Amino acid sequence: MSPLINIQKINTIFANRVGIFCYMLWKSAALSAYDMFSYYLVFCLQREKKNLQDLNGVFVFNVAEREHLDRPTARLIKEFDCIEESFMREIGSQYGIVPGSRENSLYSALWVAQALLRKGSIKTADKRILLFTNEDDPFGSLQDAAKKDMTRTTLQRAKDAQDLGISIELLPLSRPDSEFNVSTFYADLIGLDGEDLAQFMPSASQKLEDMKDQLRKRMFTKRVVRRIEFQIANGLSIELNTYALIRPTVPGAITWLDSVTNHPLKTERSLICEDTGALIQEPPKLFQPYRNENVKFLPVEIAEIKRISPGKLRLLGFKPLSCLKDYYNLRPSTFVYPSDQEVVGSTCIFIALHRSMLKHNRFAVAYYGASYHPQLVALVAQDEITSAGAQMEPPGMHMIYLPYADDIRDDEEIFPDTEEDAPRADEDQIQKAAALIKRIYVKDFSAFQFANPALQRHYAVLQALALAEDDIPETIDETAPDEEGLTRPAVVRAAEAFKHSVYGDSYDEESDMGKEKMSEASRKRKAIAENAAKDYDWGNLADKGQLKNLTVGDLKVYLNAHNLTVSGKKEALISRILTHMGK
Repeated sequence: MSPLINIQKINTIFANRVGIFCYMLWKSAALSAYDMFSYYLVFCLQREKKNLQDLNGVFVFNVAEREHLDRPTARLIKEFDCIEESFMREIGSQYGIVPGSRENSLYSALWVAQALLRKGSIKTADKRILLFTNEDDPFGSLQDAAKKDMTRTTLQRAKDAQDLGISIELLPLSRPDSEFNVSTFYADLIGLDGEDLAQFMPSASQKLEDMKDQLRKRMFTKRVVRRIEFQIANGLSIELNTYALIRPTVPGAITWLDSVTNHPLKTERSLICEDTGALIQEPPKLFQPYRNENVKFLPVEIAEIKRISPGKLRLLGFKPLSCLKDYYNLRPSTFVYPSDQEVVGSTCIFIALHRSMLKHNRFAVAYYGASYHPQLVALVAQDEITSAGAQMEPPGMHMIYLPYADDIRDDEEIFPDTEEDAPRADEDQIQKAAALIKRIYVKDFSAFQFANPALQRHYAVLQALALAEDDIPETIDETAPDEEGLTRPAVVRAAEAFKHSVYGDSYDEESDMGKEKMSEASRKRKAIAENAAKDYDWGNLADKGQLKNLTVGDLKVYLNAHNLTVSGKKEALISRILTHMGK
């Protein structure tokens, strides 16, 4: 990836915004997707030049240890963070293309960026040029003939880069006094027309906001989790690709590094013979004693014994969607989509099943014979959802993992069957509750709005360690309640009205909370102790001096039933009981 920056008057707020966004983007790449992105930063329309092609007006920002297109390093990020202080002194800025000059800085910058991306590893499949600019007409200062010529050559250079598999993304920055007009020049450069042109500016603004929101978010590439064979009937099978759409994100695994080279350590394991001390080259053999003879097994044979069924998806039948309950979902579903890579015709058969299931409101019941945990699954068809010409949800099927009979638990709590025993809310309480819900209603709720605060803190600490920063960046807990919103007069009045309707005006919250401090487990233990204490005539035992004949456990029954301390020796327990009884 090559961020290309074209800013007029670099000492203005526009340069600060570009620096901030690039700096944030690089930090996120270093922390969230360290192995996925490689960067170069290219400035165009600059006074100084620094590039392998020795082209004027193009400055490639880099540090000493990064000779090639590589991942961002801590030194690169720290020096880029201070670029505002030394920019005018070391790089400088030109205010537009000089009339009468044949130097086209934007053309040269695209050429340099293309050359840098082509130098990257062949594994770098996704090659992009991110173009940050606040100048919507880079050739506005030129006359007609020169302007047309430079526009034509620049567009051709962009087309050549795109033909080589390099995508160009424009991230425009509007000036305070004018809106960025993408149709002036850049619409032709990135190939916008019609409805896409009208929707570009709103989507570009959202993209910049997304950069900020995804700072400490681990990025996952879109990849196939597993390819499975779907057996339908009578030897008919198709191939499906599975995708994980929702999975819990956890902090990355700890990687041990070499203290000298700072490279990851490679763990190797060897088996050593206890008798000779020689390395064992062959895989170990296991055995099971049987009738005075050791029956030997290879690891491959044991794995075959443990395998219950082949990892295939086998269709069992179809059921109405009304039979599929929400609580049947044991874990996040898996999205399945057909593939013709191995089995030609899979897509055609899948589409026929998909459309029929949508038409008749059916879902498929299948057996997924995973080697580690075979399960019954439900295949629920999902239709394509589009909005403003863009695909919001793809067509396909969700594989929902169903429980077995052993996985379903009965209700452990015994609820009263009669209406007289069950508490009921009156009409006034229901109305007060509805008013409270209306006051604290969360509008436009989406799970995409909330980041995991534990992960945010984890990545903030990693950032401080990687960049040798003294202070840990502050993170915002988006899951915390809106204290300011909950203190609004309307919300407070609704909460008080609901509380008074349920508990009455004489309700003492503090005293009631003191009573509730005892946990449910403590109350159960106390009830058991009280019942056990009834088995003894404690007054008679005390009068006859027979408490010493009881065990320590029996004495503690009395103490627990009366909330007395149970610590100490037997004599101390007897003394405490006699004191409590007034003997």
